[in-house]
Amino acid sequence: MSAIIQVQNVSKSYWRDSFEVPVLNDLSLEVNRGDFVALMGPSGSGKTTLLNMIAGIDRPSKGKLIVDGTDISTLGESSLAKWRSAKIGFVFQFYNLIPVLTAFENVELPLLLTKLSKAERKKHVETALGIVGLGDRMHHSPKQLSGGQEQRVAIARAIVTDPVILVADEPTGDLDKHSAEEILTLMERLNKEFHKTILIVTHDPHAASRAKIIRNLEKGDLIPEVA
Repeated sequence: MSAIIQVQNVSKSYWRDSFEVPVLNDLSLEVNRGDFVALMGPSGSGKTTLLNMIAGIDRPSKGKLIVDGTDISTLGESSLAKWRSAKIGFVFQFYNLIPVLTAFENVELPLLLTKLSKAERKKHVETALGIVGLGDRMHHSPKQLSGGQEQRVAIARAIVTDPVILVADEPTGDLDKHSAEEILTLMERLNKEFHKTILIVTHDPHAASRAKIIRNLEKGDLIPEVA
């Protein structure tokens, strides 16, 4: 299998006043196309920072990030934004839906930046909402939906552009147990049936157990896999 994500000797530090705060230390990681990977670790271990760098939201202080054949660590801001919108789907803990828009309109948002016609956008949105099981809720506003349904709308928004990689930061962290199970089952389906490469950050061992691969971070270091 080919590596779709190559993190090569990446370090990341932030400056707080005159103090350098290291977050990731010379970290290397490969993720193969079609993998479903859970990143675990205590708060402050660097897992969200790593996820954000792979997704092109943050930049490394040192090292290389090659994602789907592109060294994204060398891209300028506008090229990186264009790459991100074409390649990455984002799922957040708190859904990030716009409350005054319907489910359909929230899912359509990423497509407004494309050259698709209105009819083509409609078809894509209906397909995405159908995949997440909300074809009958497309004209509801977020406040008319449960938390689990809101997260499914957010996943539909993430997949509507058919990205090659889906990244999710604590996607079940704000959900009850039943809704969390539905979201994890949906993620498994997106991986197995639609062949999406998925990376999730989670504190929850049960959520991580649904992934094919679990990698642990501690104080900015990736713990070696046990053979």
